[in-house]
Amino acid sequence: MKLHELKPAEGSTKSRKRVGRGNGSGLGNTAGRGHKGQKARSGGGVRPGFEGGQMPMMRRIPKRGFTNIFKKEYTVINVSDLEERFENGAEVSIESLYAAGLIKKVKDGVKLLGDGEITKALTVKVDKVSKTAAEKIVAAGGKVEVE
Repeated sequence: MKLHELKPAEGSTKSRKRVGRGNGSGLGNTAGRGHKGQKARSGGGVRPGFEGGQMPMMRRIPKRGFTNIFKKEYTVINVSDLEERFENGAEVSIESLYAAGLIKKVKDGVKLLGDGEITKALTVKVDKVSKTAAEKIVAAGGKVEVE
């Protein structure tokens, strides 16, 4: 096989639709826009959410709830994740979790939850720890330090 013999996979390429280029193309005359009216004109059509003058859905439905600006959003990991990725006696910090690929983005901090089992004695330094997670780590001979 040579470079000039390469072809795209069957059906992967499609030629551009050239509208308004004569009746023989099948898209001449009105160019697929139908006859007259707002939608046939240049720049025509209605804005998103417009319902023909009827009271729009966004204004018919009442407002509910609010957004708490003080809410903290934690990136969560489980005890079972630590069991798989860290060696016995290792120190687990936010940087080491990132390096191990357990977390991708830290929002307001990292919280450790108690799902799964752990047998390795680890020193864990995170922003928040659930009660069950702390119990499991201490039971395995590790330490928990909340930063």
